[in-house]
Amino acid sequence: MIQRMLKSLPHLTPKRALSLVLMLAVLCAAGGGAFFTGRAFTMYRFGGKAPSEQATLAPEFVTPGAETQVTPLPANIAEIIASLTPWDGSTRVTALIMGIDYRDWAAQEEAARSDTMILLTLDPLTKTAGMLSIPRDLWVAIPGFQHGKINTAYYLGDIHKLPGGGPALAVKTVENLLGVPIHFYAQIDFGAFVRFIDEIGGVLIDVPEPIRIDLLGGGFKTIKKLQPGKQVLPGEWALAYARARNTEGGDFDRAMRQQQVIMAIRQRILEPEVLPTLITKAPTLYNELAAGIRTNLTLEQVLRLALLAQSIPDENIQRGLIGKDSVLFAKSPDGLDILIPLPDKIHLLRDQIFATSSGLGPLTEGDDQARMLAEGARIAIYNGSSLAGLAERTADYLRNLGVNIVQVANAAQPYAATTIVDHRGSPFSLKFFVNWMGIKAGRIVIQFDPNATADVEIFLGEDWAVSNPLP
Repeated sequence: MIQRMLKSLPHLTPKRALSLVLMLAVLCAAGGGAFFTGRAFTMYRFGGKAPSEQATLAPEFVTPGAETQVTPLPANIAEIIASLTPWDGSTRVTALIMGIDYRDWAAQEEAARSDTMILLTLDPLTKTAGMLSIPRDLWVAIPGFQHGKINTAYYLGDIHKLPGGGPALAVKTVENLLGVPIHFYAQIDFGAFVRFIDEIGGVLIDVPEPIRIDLLGGGFKTIKKLQPGKQVLPGEWALAYARARNTEGGDFDRAMRQQQVIMAIRQRILEPEVLPTLITKAPTLYNELAAGIRTNLTLEQVLRLALLAQSIPDENIQRGLIGKDSVLFAKSPDGLDILIPLPDKIHLLRDQIFATSSGLGPLTEGDDQARMLAEGARIAIYNGSSLAGLAERTADYLRNLGVNIVQVANAAQPYAATTIVDHRGSPFSLKFFVNWMGIKAGRIVIQFDPNATADVEIFLGEDWAVSNPLP
């Protein structure tokens, strides 16, 4: 059956032709899962001013790769696919899939926020994969700017025309948050996703509970209600299902629905009755959808990743999201609802998603000291002991290591036990100092303060005066 459907793709075996279909799934399924948002766009303001008015740019910015213009497939695509081998690197590959606000997309605004992010990972050695959803309201350090919601990174990168634009700044922000190198990004628009879902005949979704969905399109809104149970949803309905936020879990529930739709797309394209038709239509579909794709992946890279993806069984795909147990609910200085990340719990979740990797893990390279230095946290040291000059001696030692010491002074009160306070979320610095100084668990304080003059404050106690290893 499949062989007869390959007349329009000469020189392709069924397996090679499948890679072209999976290429569409990599771009549309994963990307679609990330942009199912579309709430009304309202600019986030820092201190009452728009980011473009107040934000200060960093002197340097490292882009994760130049953006690739997605172009129509070349005439010899069959020969190209036939000559490729699956992605065969020795380490895992990660890609950040993002989606922008629906109204900004429809209005073709100059810049928009990425309401949802999903980090995808593939490991060629162990044939495993994973996906981690990142909530849009996570309050993080955005390189070159003040702290803000993570979804503003995309806006800031585009509006300031940084190298790599919004995607590159979003990638750098997520890298800093998770300590994971991100090689690629992709952003796919709504039209490309809806068209692809309709082309595969919809996706089978097991709806767990009644849910209201809003169909967007054609300049009007239509409200529908889905009843529990398995049902095939066409493109616009699948988009609306994963965009819905009106369940008890809000954005956290939505993240799970996005992942549910991604897996449903994967299962659908591998069904025997769907695959042959998709194979013959794949070149035309790709050319039609290319305009809706923004990525730094080349065509060859996507095809090779697709060849790898087809060999990974569903049971080898780990799924997770930064949820209620990994954040604190808080208010921003402007009174907006935000989520303060709990670094230890988020990194534990990250390691679970990446747990099936090869020996090379996802953490930032180097030992604890190298990671601490790479983080570049601003450190303040206060002497709360009775030993005069202890803070300066400690600071001098750390300066020789390359630590960014921004303040040295006496503490306002005496301390029996050394205490460390993390104001901004500096997990590598926290780990280094806790281990090096032997700080007890009860003396580790996470106290979010975006206006603090230091990222980490260390209050030296009598225990450090007695047992420090300083020369």
